[in-house]
Amino acid sequence: MTQADTFEIFLAVAPGLEAVLREELVEKGFRKPKCVAGGVTIRGVWRDVWRANLEIRGASRILARIASFRVVHLAQLDKLAREVDWARVLRADRPVRVEASCKGSKIYHSGAVSERVGKAIAGALDVPVEEDAPVCVRARMEDNVCTLSVDTSGELLHRRGFKAEVNKAPMRESLASLFLRAAGFDGKQALVDPMCGSGTFVIEAAEIAGALMPGRGRTFAFEDLPSFDDAAWQSVRQASMRRAGELSEACSAFGSDRDPGAVRMSRANAERAGVTGRTDFRQADIREVEPPDTPPGLVIVNPPYGTRISNKKALYDLYGAFGDRMRARFGGWRVALVTTDAALARATRLPFETSTGPVDHGGLKVRLHVTPALPSAS
Repeated sequence: MTQADTFEIFLAVAPGLEAVLREELVEKGFRKPKCVAGGVTIRGVWRDVWRANLEIRGASRILARIASFRVVHLAQLDKLAREVDWARVLRADRPVRVEASCKGSKIYHSGAVSERVGKAIAGALDVPVEEDAPVCVRARMEDNVCTLSVDTSGELLHRRGFKAEVNKAPMRESLASLFLRAAGFDGKQALVDPMCGSGTFVIEAAEIAGALMPGRGRTFAFEDLPSFDDAAWQSVRQASMRRAGELSEACSAFGSDRDPGAVRMSRANAERAGVTGRTDFRQADIREVEPPDTPPGLVIVNPPYGTRISNKKALYDLYGAFGDRMRARFGGWRVALVTTDAALARATRLPFETSTGPVDHGGLKVRLHVTPALPSAS
């Protein structure tokens, strides 16, 4: 594939949030994004791949589709994989690894698939195939169709490069950004997270408000592909950065936590992300949190879920206290809550109207529950 060739680009996302990611792609000017299981597809050129990795907050990884063909036995796979023009998409001086998955196909052994594809690559380019190589070719066997892709991201895209410290069970930045979007946050209103943990929601919100590119602080696997042009890439980066150049540094995102260690982590992470001026973190119990001196915006929270029955009473008390504080002090604000259990959401006694999901979060199925603007306390 040359710079001018268009091809299919797949942006992976947690199942259940495909439509939310598609909305982001439309907003960022990508043409005709289409929801598919586990992601969104677009057609584009390599500059679109680069820009998507730099700008899109909700995707977990971005794949460039190389080839797709029907195959029902390994001899066919050997032949067809060798017909791929690997020199157009891979460099002969960069080691490659191959990862495979099989579902609903006559070829069901992923190890055999990765071995065949690896041999095809090595035969075409005389390039080493290594398990820890930074460049990854992904082979997916599904319904007897083999789809070959190059992973253009490398490390998962939620690894922005700024969060060095996390608390237990942190939410991935990509997932947090999609929940913010699903809750109606667009960066133009204030945001409060009264159980901020390591600050993910607050930092993401501050970056959205400042139009900061999520990939600005990291490298990508596409930089090791033959299609990469550093001068063109720098022009893509500069065009993206200019959109954030004249925005206000005014604080727009507020976080609190009863744990002083969480507050310390959040401040350090915000400093590394360059959003200290747009964020404010304080130690406070949920029963003491106060709204900031701003027009009402969005409160979003990812409280503990609890996996043991013995935790349930304390959790119901916590969720109840959260709901009480919202009704008492946050009139005019909308509230969004992430949880595994609808009963816990009901324990807040808040007027939740909509929810997303279920969405996988660390092996648990969570939903986002959202209220309209709360009435003022009488």
